[in-house]
Amino acid sequence: MAYFVSSALLLFLVIDPLGNIPLFLSATKSLEPRRRQHVIARELLASLVIMVLFFFLGSWFLTMLHITSPALSVGGGLILMFIAVKMVFPTSAGSINEDIKGEPFIVPMAVPYMAGPSILATEVILVHQSGDKWPILLGALGAAWLVGSIILMGAGWLQRVLGTKAVTAIERLMGMVLVLISAQMLLTGIGEFVQGQ
Repeated sequence: MAYFVSSALLLFLVIDPLGNIPLFLSATKSLEPRRRQHVIARELLASLVIMVLFFFLGSWFLTMLHITSPALSVGGGLILMFIAVKMVFPTSAGSINEDIKGEPFIVPMAVPYMAGPSILATEVILVHQSGDKWPILLGALGAAWLVGSIILMGAGWLQRVLGTKAVTAIERLMGMVLVLISAQMLLTGIGEFVQGQ
């Protein structure tokens, strides 16, 4: 149970639904409210399909490239660290503010907003490190996606109720937690490499 919760929390932090709220609202600003909810639901389902496909195929891809576990841990830790720093210290250049005309389809909402490189890389790392626990990891991915989807389905309401400053403050707090997780992954990878020498 503890492994499920920790994995789901990590995946949820990387998906970063709070950070995606303004992106989703911007991508659907030209749509009617009812149509917006339909489009968001469709894009979230598409992102789940992509994440599940990568969940099963990503580890095979790494095996083909002969990437070792220490390299994966260090690489994954670095990726998460960059994501965490961006969450804690957001920049105007880092925020994607595309002028999307018409109704978005797959890009950019499903990919890369929801199923971006960071979550796909994190999936591969978790599966590679604990392949025998893949059913638990798949359940954790589903739980993280579900909670993130609920938040994004209520994006407009959350932004009105909490306000932009509160959403940003919560996202930065989540980024701090992700910094600690990424540091642990880096230390684990370095430790595995040293022991293997």
